[in-house]
Amino acid sequence: MHSNKKIVIAVSGASGSIYAQKLIAWLYEFKKQNIIQDAALVFSNQAPEVWKHELGSFDRNALPFKTYENNDFNAPFASGSSGYNAMVICPCSVGMMGRIANGSGNDLISRAADVMLKEKRKLILVLRETPLNLIHIKNMETLTLAGAQILPACPSFYSLPKSMDDAVMTVVNRILSNLELSAPNAFRWGEQHNS
Repeated sequence: MHSNKKIVIAVSGASGSIYAQKLIAWLYEFKKQNIIQDAALVFSNQAPEVWKHELGSFDRNALPFKTYENNDFNAPFASGSSGYNAMVICPCSVGMMGRIANGSGNDLISRAADVMLKEKRKLILVLRETPLNLIHIKNMETLTLAGAQILPACPSFYSLPKSMDDAVMTVVNRILSNLELSAPNAFRWGEQHNS
């Protein structure tokens, strides 16, 4: 049986491109196994430069899902009539979070996020900023009250990660879990962990 789960992955210009890279790779594995139907990608204007700086190169054509321009309001997930079930902004800058919290909808990412909120669908913001000021905290409160989930990119260490990739995956596994997906060998507190 083929899944009907369709997910939007948005990448803002915040540091943390590796989180998006690993998340996209896992979603592609889930698509190949028919665990999800599809995913769509959208990058902010700054995101490709940050990705290139942090990961060495950025090749839009090498990405496994269709990529939409951030000014493309004809993208299917710009409308509530589309069949997209969830959206993850990974990483999410505080600037992007602020625009969403204030309902600006002036680009595809903020518009799609607004659609998810108004349609009561899952919206996960993988926030990448520290320290936080009061404006950030109030924007998180606004979005939480509106139905979004704030998932800070804070690696956990109780699984005893042995590498940077292992630490990154502690965040990616939390994202997947909140999408009701699960990567093999994801650490679960109180359960046997096979490394």
